[in-house]
Amino acid sequence: MTLPADFPAPPRYGGRSVADVMTSAAAALGVPGTTNTLGLPKAQRYVVVLVDGLGAELLSECSGHAPTLRRAQSLGVLDAAFPTTTSVSLSSLGTGLAPGQHGMLGYDVVDPHQDRVVNMLGQWSPRIEPETWQPHRTVFNRSEDTVDTVTVSKPRFQNSELTRASLRGGRFKGADGVFARTAAVLDELREGKRALVYFYWDELDKVGHAKGWRSETWLKALEELDSAIKRLVQKLPPNTRVVLTADHGMVDVAAEHRFDASAVPGLLDGVRHTAGEPRAVQLHAQPDTDPVHIAARWQEHYGDTVWAVTREDLTAGGYFGPDPDPVILERAGHVWVLGREPVAIYDVSRQGAKPLTMVGQHGSLTPAERLIPALLW
Repeated sequence: MTLPADFPAPPRYGGRSVADVMTSAAAALGVPGTTNTLGLPKAQRYVVVLVDGLGAELLSECSGHAPTLRRAQSLGVLDAAFPTTTSVSLSSLGTGLAPGQHGMLGYDVVDPHQDRVVNMLGQWSPRIEPETWQPHRTVFNRSEDTVDTVTVSKPRFQNSELTRASLRGGRFKGADGVFARTAAVLDELREGKRALVYFYWDELDKVGHAKGWRSETWLKALEELDSAIKRLVQKLPPNTRVVLTADHGMVDVAAEHRFDASAVPGLLDGVRHTAGEPRAVQLHAQPDTDPVHIAARWQEHYGDTVWAVTREDLTAGGYFGPDPDPVILERAGHVWVLGREPVAIYDVSRQGAKPLTMVGQHGSLTPAERLIPALLW
């Protein structure tokens, strides 16, 4: 099996991807062993802002609601990691590595040792140690001996499995409200130390999932983000830079285009586990089932609304990055069903019906999902 002719190119790991943002900021601060791939200017302090769900195409279309972001210096668009979802891109940001090396391969993935699906954003199995699941040193680990390294985020993320796996290192400063988090960042900068500060903003993504990115609620959330960034950049101490990016974009999926694969007779035949996300469904085949046959069956059923491809073809194409770890790739589905059009596919027999209410979706490789901004102040 080969990838379709219209299949998107792989993310530009090591060049123009989310994996190159934190490492570039660290290098601009003089951290040894890091590479300034993005060519960021040198400074004494860097704030890296990660806005969950702020795709470059979404921002471009709604830039009238974000004057501060619109007036920033653009570093051009970057690629999210694949699949285009939070656990994967945040892990690439935090480690500087492609998914095939850090091993966070979806919203939920299969743990081959337990033969079970594990959610990467919470409720990990107690038998999985995050520091073992993702064993590589993070950018924070590599930076904390050279500069003051601080994460500013919601308190509940401090000891989360994702933080321990991919964003560990340095100090953590928790603050719940958007005003409180912005103030916390400024407090850290006033210390005057050489510093690498990571600022996580998740409100936009939550609203997008619930209401869609074309909703008035989403636009108000974008305006609130813009206002917070304005307050931040207006009060920066000298020799301080802010770089803003995202983990993925989003597409809105109409209710009639949200499908339950478990309701289709025979569609899950030969499938041992379903995992991933609604626009990047991962199918783990039974040992006696050829993944190519599963891919063909799903392609026939969903037609041109999806791309159904094998793990082997994705690996050969570089979608998990250069030199992926074969042991880590055992966590990935044998077959990937990616949204080509605005569709979302669920396994209600495993997930329940509640996720069918989500409007905004991501995970696939369309420009609206994969392209993310890189802005500098």
